[in-house]
Amino acid sequence: MFSNRDLKKLILPLLVEQLLAVSVGMIDIIMVSSVGETAVSGVSLVDTIGVLIIYMLSALATGGAVISAQHLGRKDNDGANMAANQLLLSTTVLSIVIMAAALLARRPLLNLIFGNVEPAIMQDALTYFQITALSYPFLAIYNSCAALYRSMGNSKVSMKTSILMNGINIVGNAICVYGLHMGVAGVAWPTLLSRAVAALCMLLLIKNPQNTIHIDEHFRLGFHPAVIRKIFSIGIPNGLENAMFQLGKILVASLIATFGTTAIAANAVSNTVATFQIIPGSAIGLAVITVVGQCAGAGDYQQARHYTKKLLKVTHLGLLGLNLLIVLVMPFILKLYSLSRATGELARQILVFHAVACTVIWPSAFILPNALRASSDIKFTMVTSILSMWLCRIAMSYVLGKYLGLGVFGVWVAMVLDWVVRAICFWVRYRGAKWQHQV
Repeated sequence: MFSNRDLKKLILPLLVEQLLAVSVGMIDIIMVSSVGETAVSGVSLVDTIGVLIIYMLSALATGGAVISAQHLGRKDNDGANMAANQLLLSTTVLSIVIMAAALLARRPLLNLIFGNVEPAIMQDALTYFQITALSYPFLAIYNSCAALYRSMGNSKVSMKTSILMNGINIVGNAICVYGLHMGVAGVAWPTLLSRAVAALCMLLLIKNPQNTIHIDEHFRLGFHPAVIRKIFSIGIPNGLENAMFQLGKILVASLIATFGTTAIAANAVSNTVATFQIIPGSAIGLAVITVVGQCAGAGDYQQARHYTKKLLKVTHLGLLGLNLLIVLVMPFILKLYSLSRATGELARQILVFHAVACTVIWPSAFILPNALRASSDIKFTMVTSILSMWLCRIAMSYVLGKYLGLGVFGVWVAMVLDWVVRAICFWVRYRGAKWQHQV
């Protein structure tokens, strides 16, 4: 169903898009680091909550993408279009509700999770959270439209929009941080503006009736509960999995906050660079949903297995090449962050460890479950991921980080233990046939 050329056309723009997203995240931290380590820490703490919201919205977008891809696999374009309308409706409404709740409860929420941090860090966190929460509806629209384009096998549109969005963000950061000296707010306002522009662009593009999948050109989305239930049957378990995953990261972040500013800053920088280290996997993981989703829709699981194995091999090779390069240039990367010697050395140790682990283990832990999700095998991936996270990542973070005295490095070791357990469980599932079904 997909030639090598088709796969390249799908994956290469996704690589560029992921590279841009991660690069801008790195640039945000680098720019805000000029304000001080308290600003870096405040932004990083809020990002753990922001990523939780983003993942929840992305999970619904994934649900819509899977349903649309399966309809395309069955040559049912009308069903794919109806799913697109209901996806946009549901994610927009939900994101507005989440935005309102975040704005109303921002102070008690941050105090509850990060109440023990220094007052200066908390103030920066409040400023950043209040502004970026306004962007949740725009992000929901962008993610939903991008997921629909990926369902069609067209990732160039979201790539081009991402270039525009991240360009606005970078220029805005430079003006607001270095020119206007706005501090943390200087990286928050450009984020809001760039997401709003991206959402508007994608919304105008996805209503083009020449697209294989499109929404109503007059935005008459309608209300079809049966279709929404199908989307939610995939999106909610996936969202719950992602929410619990990010909740675990928030709990771990609250543990790291007790280790002091050096640990918080080193973890913030490591998280940013570590996201860069898995770019090939993140891009291919999105492609897997499209490829396996269409194979599953057509009922052709032989091809679904073929493409899963093929894309796993490509992921390992991509991660190997990228992480070798990152380890070689790591001294230069860390110098960009204006870190103290102790913070820089701690970040280096974490990132070298992460480079090895993500090259060997990450694909099985995260590419395989995307193949299962694309075939609507949602409950198994959800239960496995949640149990593994609580038993390995969270529990072992406290054991290794706090009680055995390994600090923030112990938290990263616990994360890799979580990957190992996930990888084993997903390989066992993949070798069987229970994951082969449709919504």
